[in-house]
Amino acid sequence: MDGKLRHHGAISWSELITIDVDSAKAYYRELFGWIYEEMTNGDMTYTLIKANGEEVGGIMATPPEAGALPPVWGVYVTVDDVDATAEKAVSLGGKICIPPRDIPQVGRFCVLEDPQGAVINIISYLAN
Repeated sequence: MDGKLRHHGAISWSELITIDVDSAKAYYRELFGWIYEEMTNGDMTYTLIKANGEEVGGIMATPPEAGALPPVWGVYVTVDDVDATAEKAVSLGGKICIPPRDIPQVGRFCVLEDPQGAVINIISYLAN
């Protein structure tokens, strides 16, 4: 990942959550020429998206805790401290949808909802 994407406030990752990962992969491969790399972490399989040899995002199956969430693209914004940023979001009228938690070998993330109801993900990456 480009170093500039690791700075506080940078939009650093895009992710598709979908009910049909295989169909989504086929569609976007045809549309954009994306190449994929599968990763397994415990019970979860995650698909890395590569464009021009660079990791640019991911695709994953809708997790059980998301309920009937329709397929959706989300963005991640890099922050210096996920827990502190989550607390600040709440103090500004936002809500925490998924509390801060660790992603092994990646970093720490949280899902927030702003006062108007828009959802955004925040993340702090582990040092290389």
